[in-house]
Amino acid sequence: MPTDDYGQGVPWLDNGDKPDVRAGTKGLADALTPRSVMRFATAAERNATVTSPVAGMVAHLAAEKLFTGYDGTAWVVLAAGSSQWTTISLASGYTHDGNANGNVQYRLVNFFGEISLMFRGGVGITYSGGETGTPFNNSQINSSPLPTNARPSTKRTITCACSVQRTTLSSVKLDINPEGTLVLIGIGATDENPPWVSLNGTFCSL
Repeated sequence: MPTDDYGQGVPWLDNGDKPDVRAGTKGLADALTPRSVMRFATAAERNATVTSPVAGMVAHLAAEKLFTGYDGTAWVVLAAGSSQWTTISLASGYTHDGNANGNVQYRLVNFFGEISLMFRGGVGITYSGGETGTPFNNSQINSSPLPTNARPSTKRTITCACSVQRTTLSSVKLDINPEGTLVLIGIGATDENPPWVSLNGTFCSL
C-alpha cells in the first residue's frame, strides 16, 4: 500500500492492491487515530491504553482537563482547559480584599508545561488580643483545605508582599502544604503583625 504525501505513514489502497474493505478501513483507522487528539477519561486510562506511545502523540484527559503530548520520553502538559478563579474560604480572623486587593482566590494554570497553582487577592488579618497579639488559627488562613487536584506533592513556600504597618517586614512567607492548608509564616513573631498580605502574582508548582 502507498502512504500519504505528508510523510505520516497513513496507508491507502492503490489500484494494484487487493480489494479489502476491512484491511483498508482498519489501516486508515489505526494510522489516523494515534495522529489525532485522542480522548481519555483519566491519565491512568491513557497510560493503560497507549502502552507504547510515540513522540508527537496528543491526548486529552477529561478528568484533569488537560491536553497532553508525548515528547519521546514522557507525557507532558501542552495546555490546560478553562480554569475559573475559585474563592478560598477563609478562617476566622482573616478576611477577603485586604488592602483592596480583591478576594483571595486560586486557579490551576499551565506554566512551562507543568500544572501550577496561581493565586490572587489580599487577605486582611486580625490578631487575638489586638494589633500586637497573635494570629488566629495558628496562621492558617483557609478554613477548609484546597481540593485534592490543587494540592502540591510536597510543601511549597512562596513570598507574598505585606503591609509595612505594625511590622518591620515588607513580605512574608506562605506555605502551601500537601494536605491543602495555607499557612502564613512570619506574622505574629515579636509583634510582626501586618494588617494585610497580598497573594497577587504568586505561583507554585504542584
